[in-house]
Amino acid sequence: MLRFAFLPVAGALLAATIPAEAAPPGTLSRAPQGETPPAKPAPPASLDELYQRLRDADDAAEAKGISKLIERRLDRSGSATADLLTERARQAMAGKDFPLAAELMDRVTALEPGWSEGWNRRATIFWLLSDKAAAIADLQRALVLEPRHFEAWAALGKIYLSLEDKRRALDAFRRAAALYPKMEKLQDSIDRLAPDVDGRDL
Repeated sequence: MLRFAFLPVAGALLAATIPAEAAPPGTLSRAPQGETPPAKPAPPASLDELYQRLRDADDAAEAKGISKLIERRLDRSGSATADLLTERARQAMAGKDFPLAAELMDRVTALEPGWSEGWNRRATIFWLLSDKAAAIADLQRALVLEPRHFEAWAALGKIYLSLEDKRRALDAFRRAAALYPKMEKLQDSIDRLAPDVDGRDL
């Protein structure tokens, strides 16, 4: 009731502030002569542009900021229900209830099978449940849907490394680095693995 009662008062106040010489209704207001109208805000960068900026970033802080923008885009499932279930899964993970989190993300991936981040998040839960095979399968599915998902590539590398599959681990880390060259600690992992996989210089 208060909301609707406010409207006539607001209208009266607005009318009191309009000068007598104001333009008649239906006419467009114009910027004073000689003044430049305000510029329209630039449209947000596309995902392709953000990935390019991530590759070209000059320092780690700049790259990290861009990576966060990309992650926010990838976080959008396009479904309010999937987003709600994903948030509940996150809460379950925070409470260490990993089986419940996995069950919730099962529903998410069934509801939105084309959402790469849903598979990536379920892979994280499988990793925490020590089901590495399932985690690898979900990461591979995520990467089919979004081949530029650098977090999925890095996670895949870590799992392969834990399985002592250094060749596949190095390949995954290099793919992540091609997308996000300044990802923290990534180059160190590549430098440690490369001599064992590629051979040492004589």
